[in-house]
Amino acid sequence: MVDMSTQEMPGHGTALGPDQAELSRIRLLMSTRSDQSHTDSLRLALHQAVAGLGGLGGMAHLRVPSDDRPLRLMATTGLPREFAQQWETLGWHDDVAPVRALREKKFVWLAAVPEPQRWLPPRSGIAAVPLLTDDGSLGTLSVVTVAGPPSGTRRAFLTTLAHWAAQRLAHAAPTPAGPSPTWWNEDQVTGTRLQEALKAVRVGSWDWDLRTGDGVWDDATLIIFGIEPGTRVGRIDEFVEYVHPEDLPHVVSALERAVREHTPHSVEYRVCRPDGTVGWVEARGQVMLDDAGEPARMVGTVWDTTHKRMALDAVGRSLRHLSDGFLTTDADWRIEFVNLQAETILGPAQELFSRVLWDIPSVRAAGLEQRCRKAAATGTPTGFDIRWPATHRWYHLRLVPGPEGSTVYFTDVTDKRRADKERAAARRAAARRTAHVGQLNEALAEAVTMPDVVTIVAERVLPLFDATGLFVQLVAGDSLVVAGSSGYTEDFLACFPTRTPLTVSAPHTEAVRTRAPQYIESRGEFHDRYPGLSDVAFSGGKHAWAFLPLIVSGRPVGCLAVSFPKPREFSDEDRALLTALSGLIAQALERARLYDAAYTRAQELQRGLLPQTLPSPPAVTAAALYVPAADGADVGGDWYDVIPLSADRVALVIGDVMGHGLAEAATMGRLRTALHTLAGLELPPDELLSHLNDLVSDLGDDFFATCLYAVYDPTTHVCTLASAGQPPPALVQPDGTVRFVDLPRNPPLGAATPPFETVELTVPEESLLVLYTDGLVESALRDIDSGMALMADALGEVQRRAQHPGSAASGREPDKVHLGRLCTELTSTLVPAEGQTNDDAAVLVARTHALAAENVAVWDLPEDPVAAGQARSHVRDRLADWRLDDLVMVTELIVSELVGNVIRHARGPIRLRLIRSRSLICEVTDGSLTTPHVRRAIETDEGGRGLQLVAALSQRWGTRYTAQGKSIWTEQPLPDPSRDAATGVR
Repeated sequence: MVDMSTQEMPGHGTALGPDQAELSRIRLLMSTRSDQSHTDSLRLALHQAVAGLGGLGGMAHLRVPSDDRPLRLMATTGLPREFAQQWETLGWHDDVAPVRALREKKFVWLAAVPEPQRWLPPRSGIAAVPLLTDDGSLGTLSVVTVAGPPSGTRRAFLTTLAHWAAQRLAHAAPTPAGPSPTWWNEDQVTGTRLQEALKAVRVGSWDWDLRTGDGVWDDATLIIFGIEPGTRVGRIDEFVEYVHPEDLPHVVSALERAVREHTPHSVEYRVCRPDGTVGWVEARGQVMLDDAGEPARMVGTVWDTTHKRMALDAVGRSLRHLSDGFLTTDADWRIEFVNLQAETILGPAQELFSRVLWDIPSVRAAGLEQRCRKAAATGTPTGFDIRWPATHRWYHLRLVPGPEGSTVYFTDVTDKRRADKERAAARRAAARRTAHVGQLNEALAEAVTMPDVVTIVAERVLPLFDATGLFVQLVAGDSLVVAGSSGYTEDFLACFPTRTPLTVSAPHTEAVRTRAPQYIESRGEFHDRYPGLSDVAFSGGKHAWAFLPLIVSGRPVGCLAVSFPKPREFSDEDRALLTALSGLIAQALERARLYDAAYTRAQELQRGLLPQTLPSPPAVTAAALYVPAADGADVGGDWYDVIPLSADRVALVIGDVMGHGLAEAATMGRLRTALHTLAGLELPPDELLSHLNDLVSDLGDDFFATCLYAVYDPTTHVCTLASAGQPPPALVQPDGTVRFVDLPRNPPLGAATPPFETVELTVPEESLLVLYTDGLVESALRDIDSGMALMADALGEVQRRAQHPGSAASGREPDKVHLGRLCTELTSTLVPAEGQTNDDAAVLVARTHALAAENVAVWDLPEDPVAAGQARSHVRDRLADWRLDDLVMVTELIVSELVGNVIRHARGPIRLRLIRSRSLICEVTDGSLTTPHVRRAIETDEGGRGLQLVAALSQRWGTRYTAQGKSIWTEQPLPDPSRDAATGVR
């Protein structure tokens, strides 16, 4: 023979991929069972190799321990006996294709030569490929080809086929015991050897043309069906005649579904052999598509499963009448056998066979498929309980996976589970009562308010006795007063008196007077004992009651009534437990009563320290809201203020004393008082915070406070701010834009080191300044940045939908009311739910107004005695324009004195400003820092009475320091309040 091109094995080179038909053959091989013998695997691989390469026949050699002739022929197909005998044993140095392929470990094709293969046609040859594994070479697979060497695609197919066969040989089940033939020719299995061949050959293959109906079945398939090899069975119609009539619809349906859906074909059915016997076979196939994607052929394999079925039938007869349900499945979880008990659970057997276990409607329990697959994957028997959806009964499934399928046992455990559940419930009830007492004691120890105690008793005591109602009354003088309830309707509570004199004959008053529990086990007993109260008692929907006196330090403090939805007999255990619990509850209620009283006093103190009403200066319209911490927390130190200043300016203040308690609330009051005093001195924000910092530092190392102080001037629209530890205020502009003022991060008061940095901000008219404490935006579940972002969204939405309160829209609420509702919306949106924070919160919202330019007049005066005359002239002219002639004389005197003082005692530059607002404001500014003082002049003094005159003629007056000097200002009431509407203040 002549050596042609070679194709290396996987891992030694690059192989061309097979075409669609060859891929289908490979997928078919991959789907075969893994427990085949060596002979079965070799024959199946050899048959597919010859078919895939279009060869005349094939040979399979295996390597045996030998020095001279290592290769032995183990299987042939399509080759004459005489030809096969020449290849029965091959030496290591023979120059033939199988030996060279094994020796070189790669694909080899040798062309035929005249001798000794003179029966081969021209251009024929032998293609051989080694059977290689990780442990070495096992043998070779050879195909006699025609028309030259195989193409690259076919060489790749043969290589892949050899790799599959080698892996199967390495892991396959051993060949049945007995002497193995040195060679075997399928074409010569005939006549009397049929039964022997049935035992030796268990796998056949077939090829069916879907368009013509013609089929090709190999001899192994014919033998399995009991047909003499070589018999012509050309069409599928002839072949299906051997299928058992009862199984024929199932087989045809499976074939049609595989062709229609292009899915793998798998079915097990019975065959009626010509000799009258009935056998079982399992067939698998793969649809092959043409170039247009339409089904063209189906190729497949077939196994004889008669012995398996016979074994199952034998076992089935013994398992048929088991008291437990029993079934078996194949490797694909399709049911193969069910006993009578399983039929009563799952349904008739004829409807179960070949169906997947969890696809049966009566078995579709949650998680069944996952559990079954997990057990099969691990190969370990497992058991679990599931509730049957059809009957709602419980079954214990015992799953035992095997190599070819699984067995499943069903045991009805409904009654056992019920009994176990009842026993466990009894044990849990006893343990629950013990645990409830301990938990109730712990919970009551942490309860600090009366509602807390009532809630805890309702949650922890009522379930313990299956009770549904709770009533708590406390002694107040000579009466019982309702302190809390649970489990009653509003109608019943409206009918029940809130105060009951102890002299009234009633079960709760008797329990308090006698200090002994009163138990009423039915409505009849209640009516007999208290006929006058039965109608009211029965309206609550209860049928039994326990009235327990609450005693602390030997004195009754109230009564606890526990009611039940049905008549009840109170056992000795019930009475002892209720009496013990009433003592714990009494102690908790007494502690809560004392705490509530102290907490109420603290809240009253704190609210008394906050402004009762906010002033309404012309510069701003303001509203504020304080939200105390959740019940049970100490009072806090949040505060706010709106302080009118000179020249229609206004100070906006918000702060928070860190910590909670009466000491913090008192500190808040001290700081607020000090801040009012410092604001009256007209100190700038940074200096004011420096003085407050000294005050807090003097209180001790444990006191700290935050504060934001802002001064808004309506004449310039400028707001000057300084902060000590407070979050930045929000500025909401009229168009709805929201931004936070960029403030320096100064430490809180008590920890800061002055000076404090200030920020000047130009505020558009009708904007909102929103000042708040950290309790509004920060909590345990939300950081301050997230809270500020949420507040910005809320402010923007409110501002966008709000109309200006002074607009022509009818029915609009006053601006102060609108801002109050805005405060409420902010707190309801931002303050966390009860139980998620223990910090109080405060918010102050101010809408800014601007002073109209025509209401402000400013003149620069010379640093000369003539300045006083000029000032009087300016005053006369401006007041005439403003129609304030009644104020001309007084204002001229005030201005003359103020300007004259500057000329005599200070220095320029000198500026005069008049402001018409709710009052007439007169300011004289100079460049001196000298503080004017009012002094008592004696009779001989020629001067010194100027400031006394100014104070007498003015409603208010004072001095304010500026960056360039100082300003002395006065305020005079307008003569006619009705003129306020004409001032032009917006």
